[in-house]
Amino acid sequence: MEKIWKELYENARMVLNARRISDYVTAGEVGAAILSKSGNIYTGVCIDTCSTLGICAERNAIFNMITNGEQEIDKVLAILPDGKTGAPCGACRELMVQLMPDSYKDIEIMLDYEKEKIIKLGEITPEWWI
Repeated sequence: MEKIWKELYENARMVLNARRISDYVTAGEVGAAILSKSGNIYTGVCIDTCSTLGICAERNAIFNMITNGEQEIDKVLAILPDGKTGAPCGACRELMVQLMPDSYKDIEIMLDYEKEKIIKLGEITPEWWI
């Protein structure tokens, strides 16, 4: 496995910290790491609320990347509550497509870290609705 995937996995694992913030908010059940095209790693955790105000770990990491002046994604890895890695949800995919409409299909996603299964966003999001 490429060294960078191990770095992304460790960065996502480091931010995992499942906790209840209030009666209405939990955070940290999912951790994500994004590798930007320039080679920087950005992390984020999911924040769940009793309404639709929450955010997925992947989008949180993407917003962290944008906050730091970047907007191009190379690789995405998310660690789910069961400790495995998985694909981003539809909202996260949609954000990546809108950020990179001409090249989103090339974003690599770690689907299964244990089996070293990597897919491209274009494989799971072949056609964009717009």
